[in-house]
Amino acid sequence: MTTNAELQKLRESAVPRGVSNMLPVFTARASGAEQWDVDGKRYIDFAAGIAVLNTGHLHPTVKAAVTAQLENFSHTCFQVTQYESYVRLADKLNKLAPGPTPKKTLFVTTGAEAVENAVKIARAHTKRTAVIAFSGGFHGRTMYAMGLTGKVAPYKIGFGPMPGEIYHLPFPAEYLGIPQSCSLHALETLFKADVEPSRVAAIIIEPVQGEGGFYAAPVEFLRELRRICTEHGIVLIADEVQTGFARTGKMFAIEHAGVEPDLMTVAKSLAGGFPLAGVIGKAEIMDSPAPGGLGGTYAGSPISCAAGLAVLEVIEKENLCARANSIGGLMKQRLNGLRSKGLTCVGDVRGLGAMIALELVKNGDASQPDPDLTKALVQKAAANGLLILSCGTRANVIRFLVPLTASDALVSEGMDVLERSLLELAGAVKEAKRA
Repeated sequence: MTTNAELQKLRESAVPRGVSNMLPVFTARASGAEQWDVDGKRYIDFAAGIAVLNTGHLHPTVKAAVTAQLENFSHTCFQVTQYESYVRLADKLNKLAPGPTPKKTLFVTTGAEAVENAVKIARAHTKRTAVIAFSGGFHGRTMYAMGLTGKVAPYKIGFGPMPGEIYHLPFPAEYLGIPQSCSLHALETLFKADVEPSRVAAIIIEPVQGEGGFYAAPVEFLRELRRICTEHGIVLIADEVQTGFARTGKMFAIEHAGVEPDLMTVAKSLAGGFPLAGVIGKAEIMDSPAPGGLGGTYAGSPISCAAGLAVLEVIEKENLCARANSIGGLMKQRLNGLRSKGLTCVGDVRGLGAMIALELVKNGDASQPDPDLTKALVQKAAANGLLILSCGTRANVIRFLVPLTASDALVSEGMDVLERSLLELAGAVKEAKRA
């Protein structure tokens, strides 16, 4: 039998340190919203592979679709000989995308690749070069996507210089003292001081920041961005890689604002655990690159496209958008109730649908983030059998990405573990102060 300790030793000799790991744990099997490691320990999974498993681990419908596809073929390269699942999935996504404008969809393999291609498409359409992104945003680790990412550590350290013609604005986050008026003023200043609107190809924004801390862009702010982009002929890109596919209570988070973006990047939960990403956009814009300008050897894998079709079927049949709202309501109630347990570390509780965040601070003070407690809570929760993730520009946010197929009983059990873990840490701090 291979153990976590044995595999960790092998990992340290075989894998570079730049690939970080949250836990020295190796998964042996998973089902629904649960995992078991090679030592036999069970974990409730509130991480979902970083928002990949909205339909849970190995959903039977997804598993059956992949198995059926494997009986036929695994790869042809869509650019050589086409296959039905690619065009069927593209057609379905075009119809699901917000707004009345006709859409087209390109498939690639990763979220970063989707972002890179969205920028290429925007540049081809506008014949412009500059791109505007936001502080705290995360768009990937490839070179241009890394440049767009609004966080230096750990994503940019040692990898410079960054690509040119990228500009960052402050992301509106009321809890951090950044009102939307500040962000809009910064955009106005940018247009006057650094780059004229006629040189800007695109503005890219996450409707809810992922790595940045699960801050949702205000509805009015997204609508104003839409107006500004329309006025100046700028392509508005909604990065829905983490927010898409029912996570926020709607198929795409941008729908909460009633805004039609020009392009959307999607990935993660699109294919229920299989690598697939895409760009969905207005047909006229999507057709801007010349033939051969888009694609990739593995882009739109037939196995992943089959999985993607199954994921959309599950979201519809199991009404996962409504389920996200139900899970989110349950979690917010439990998280807000932590204050009554004497846990003054609870700062802000927020989220759309089941994209929920808990901001940890000292003495309830928003100006005093507590990254040490956040890091300790991730480890303590795992020791108690719960997988959670941290994030945030101040490294003090716990983000919850519960599979939308999880039962209320399992969600409640996970929240029990979280509460116990926080109370244990609070008790340890009190004991240390007494000593």
